[in-house]
Amino acid sequence: MELHLIRHPRPDVPPGTCYGQRDVGLAEPPAETAARLRPLLPAAYELHASPLARARLLAEELGRPQLDGRLKEIHFGDWEGRLFSTLGAALDEWAHDPLGFRAPGGESAREMSTRVLHWLDGLLASAPQRPVVVVAHGGPLRAIAGHLLGLPAERWLGLDFACGHATRLDVESWGVVLKWFNR
Repeated sequence: MELHLIRHPRPDVPPGTCYGQRDVGLAEPPAETAARLRPLLPAAYELHASPLARARLLAEELGRPQLDGRLKEIHFGDWEGRLFSTLGAALDEWAHDPLGFRAPGGESAREMSTRVLHWLDGLLASAPQRPVVVVAHGGPLRAIAGHLLGLPAERWLGLDFACGHATRLDVESWGVVLKWFNR
């Protein structure tokens, strides 16, 4: 299976803002991002996306997406909309346990990964006959790519998906090949 992972365009939020599942606007038009990405994609594909506007709007420019809430970004609970600089010592707790830490009222990276990988299991079980394009967020894309590439979860944070860029993985019965990253 040819799998294209696309992170949404740059969001319209002040630098240093925690936005997670908060539905924020875009700082760049999704039509322009889609036009730039289209030459990288196959002529026909199955399209999946997060329902959050920043991913959904780009996906709708690329086709008719199947929206799935399991592809949403991590939920930061009470932290959403706040500047990271106002979170104090809680940031140290998060840095100490980046996979297990849960912001008040939110979910942990491990919990987010579990829901995303449940979605991925369903996709793989469906054995798509066409290439698959996924438009989502940094966290879910890290979980998908990290899992498929066999990286330990602690290393997934090193997969830095750039906003408005695409990555291609070829998923074969014998393993996964990273064809290109952040184009």
